[in-house]
Amino acid sequence: MSNRKKEVHGDPYENLANAIILRAVWDYQAALRRYRRTFEVSEEMVRCEKFFRSSWYEVLTDVDGEYLIKKLRKEAGV
Repeated sequence: MSNRKKEVHGDPYENLANAIILRAVWDYQAALRRYRRTFEVSEEMVRCEKFFRSSWYEVLTDVDGEYLIKKLRKEAGV
């Protein structure tokens, strides 16, 4: 049996912050796809937008949350 470790590059805290943001982006993209089909604003969509506008998000990244919301909506055709 092989004992392989996945090598992590860079600062582990930065990697964690990036993973949190990436997960929120994926969740928001899925919510936007559902919105395009149903035209119903989901709780997930509201939750993600609230996160992108939060002070916690600002701690994790320098990327403007409003910019990210607009970019993701444009990509989704919403």
